[in-house]
Amino acid sequence: MSSPLFVTANRIFDGEQFLTDTGLIIEDGKVTTLLPAAERPAGCRLLILDDATVVPGFVDLQVNGGGGVLFNNAPTLDGIRTICNTHARFGTTALMVTLITDTADVRGKAIEAATEAVAKGVPGYLGLHFEGPHLSLARKGTHDPALVRPMATEDLAALVACGDRIGQAMITVAPESVTPAQVAALVDAGFKVSLGHTDCKAADVGAYVAAGASLVTHLFNAMSQLGNREPGLVGAALAEGALHCGLIADGFHVDPITMGLALRAKSGPGRIFLVTDAMSSIGSDETGFELNGRQVYRRDGRLTLADGTLAGADIDMLSSVRFAHRRLDLPLEEALRMASAYPAEAIGATSKGRFVPDCDADFVVLSPDLDLQSTWIGGECVFDATAPAGADR
Repeated sequence: MSSPLFVTANRIFDGEQFLTDTGLIIEDGKVTTLLPAAERPAGCRLLILDDATVVPGFVDLQVNGGGGVLFNNAPTLDGIRTICNTHARFGTTALMVTLITDTADVRGKAIEAATEAVAKGVPGYLGLHFEGPHLSLARKGTHDPALVRPMATEDLAALVACGDRIGQAMITVAPESVTPAQVAALVDAGFKVSLGHTDCKAADVGAYVAAGASLVTHLFNAMSQLGNREPGLVGAALAEGALHCGLIADGFHVDPITMGLALRAKSGPGRIFLVTDAMSSIGSDETGFELNGRQVYRRDGRLTLADGTLAGADIDMLSSVRFAHRRLDLPLEEALRMASAYPAEAIGATSKGRFVPDCDADFVVLSPDLDLQSTWIGGECVFDATAPAGADR
């Protein structure tokens, strides 16, 4: 067993505040304590990061792909590894691989791949997010309408059977296609249930929250909007404190003015947190890819179908943090929390998102300009941007 690692930097953000003259002691993949740098115990290995900032690793609950791999097209262990490795290059240390609406056969392959990822301890793999197929046709977005359908008995049985073996389990559903009783059964099986891709009325949401739904998928996108007489899911999500809401902060999915209004309006304790909704384009030079037999085009920071419908996002989590800080004028502390502590809270991942005793030693080293220098998972460096190309990391 190696000696503990003592990490100190110009600044350490513990999830609440920036600390100076402070160090993290890391042992067996966990942060054991934070203490003044001058009180470093003898016998520790040293990681001294002058002129850098150490922050909790980013947690992304909606990642469809990366590194040229779309999970729907490669629902395999290797596909999961590639996606996790790619997003680690942008500061994400825990992610939920997301399966977009597809066939039952593809769903089965995704479950088996996720089960393998848990068994093998793939660094960065947090769980599996099923986004569909139990959605509303009226708000399908880029999801294939031929595959969108209500939840049947066999669908519920397949999901309940896998809830305890795929890591964190999450599913996005529309009230039009599931019942409160089905939501309650999923929650009992360990799922976090998120409402999305729905044209429901605000009054419909209460029964699903009572059944255990606790999140909203990519707030504002593919859902009933806030109106003067009908608040829609957007209004219900902002008013209902039990709901945590994902938000795509790329400037294309939601206008910055709208984002700012939502952040000021959200009732707690539920928070608005960042998701990337990233597709295979992240960390690759591909100009497009195929989804359910349809071509997706990559142009000027956007991913769209031929008719212009947005098809996921072409953004990583560190870029999302920069957008929230610089374009929304949020304090850096809050932008960082939206990428780490808040998504971890939303799914009850208590070992992620903050530096507290016995949390996972997942952290990111940033330059003063918020460029990524290195990414660490479980106290091990998984990406070093300063290393020469081809060097061992």
